[in-house]
Amino acid sequence: MRELIVDMAKSLVDKPDAVVVAEVDGERTTVYELRVDTTDLGKVIGKQGKTARAMRTILSAAGTKLGKRCVLEILE
Repeated sequence: MRELIVDMAKSLVDKPDAVVVAEVDGERTTVYELRVDTTDLGKVIGKQGKTARAMRTILSAAGTKLGKRCVLEILE
């Protein structure tokens, strides 16, 4: 799951080396914290948050197969 987020984020940004994903496991929920370079933050979020929403939808669908709730947080 972590690799999925990294691949999506690296394909969007200009500085793929700055992409970092931290994973915080809970009992039924896993939170993924995505950090990118500040100059690439707008590319990951997209206009009106559409890109971020699409990434969250893909993550949620993939998490459903595993029986876990997955949450994506985009941090500065």
